[in-house]
Amino acid sequence: MRIVLQRVSRASVSIGGRVAGAIGIGYCILVGFTHGDTVAQVDWMAEKVAGLRLFSDPAGKMNLALKDTGGAVLVVSQFTLYGDAAKGRRPSFIDAARPELAIPLYQRFLEALRGFEVTVESGEFGADMQVEIHNDGPVTLVLDREP
Repeated sequence: MRIVLQRVSRASVSIGGRVAGAIGIGYCILVGFTHGDTVAQVDWMAEKVAGLRLFSDPAGKMNLALKDTGGAVLVVSQFTLYGDAAKGRRPSFIDAARPELAIPLYQRFLEALRGFEVTVESGEFGADMQVEIHNDGPVTLVLDREP
């Protein structure tokens, strides 16, 4: 499992001109799954995300988590996080999990985040989406949880 997390002042995802999800302050998370990913990894990642302290406290230090700021999360599925462009000009996506595995894990990730009392918005798995991200900082992390 791999995520790219960006701290945002706002973010949204649209599908066919319709806004599917939008948040103010919080995290925009692009998430991808690979073969062998498990529910345990997904639960670990949700707990990690919910607890990350990436928001500034009154002293200007990154010391506050989502719950401390009332922040939300926008989660967008992105199989291309497992793209491999080491050879040739066209990336290979053989390391990305097939939808049969990835969709249940994606749904579990959304549910697990909500279990930490985090407001969660999302895109639609497999849809052609337009994502608008207003990165705050900028703050961007790449988190991996390998099988």
